[in-house]
Amino acid sequence: MIDAVIAAVKAVAQQEILPRYMKVARQRKVDGSLFTEADLATQEALARELRKIYPGPVVGEEMTENEQVAHWREGEAGLWCMDPIDGTSNFVNGLSYFAVSVALMRQGRSVLGVVYNPVADEMFYAEKGRGAFLNGEKLPIKEDVPPLCAAIASVDLKRLGRRLAQEVSTAKPFSSQRNFGSCALEWCYTAAGRFDLYLHGGQKLWDYAAGSLILEEAGGHMCGLNEDDFWTEPLWQRSAIAALDLNLFMQWRDWVRAHR
Repeated sequence: MIDAVIAAVKAVAQQEILPRYMKVARQRKVDGSLFTEADLATQEALARELRKIYPGPVVGEEMTENEQVAHWREGEAGLWCMDPIDGTSNFVNGLSYFAVSVALMRQGRSVLGVVYNPVADEMFYAEKGRGAFLNGEKLPIKEDVPPLCAAIASVDLKRLGRRLAQEVSTAKPFSSQRNFGSCALEWCYTAAGRFDLYLHGGQKLWDYAAGSLILEEAGGHMCGLNEDDFWTEPLWQRSAIAALDLNLFMQWRDWVRAHR
């Protein structure tokens, strides 16, 4: 199944995303977030291809909230969760940090995840219990573990509470902070060892469904701001504290929770 999903994601990205890269007009959804005709065309094409592989419901970012909730409730035995273009702002501005994200979920948890950056041609993927990979190379790629004070952290400041955002900005325990605007790739970069630490205050289902499995299968660790079991955090607004190395993760988790 993973090979079929990888092939579908790559084909749809080549047909629907890259020809529109930097060539489509941006539009705004009711919540103020961006979308383009590329998002809609990719979601439609990918949903069609994924149903050929497994005929379950599809939860996509570009659906209405009512459709998303209804399809989620229908898909306990198995459903597809996708973000056709994670990082639409980057996509429309010509920044190459965006990705297609697809997960197969059963009983509320991910069992297969694929994240593809079509500009870099980087395909991250994982199946539950079978490890995680980047273009066929087993993750993590970089395994050197820095001390917390020398770590690079991916942190989305705007979704953190005021106190935590201020503490991360002014009293950070790590060396340097990044935020490039694609949750799916942030999970994968952490899984690959490109980021040492990860922190996000609240993600939608399609933001974490594939990437969190890829990190977990790479040997990484994660929890929420309030829950040690990441999967018990609120479904539609899930916070994330994560790191590849267990010792670094525990130090990071303890620091974050002490400064909430």
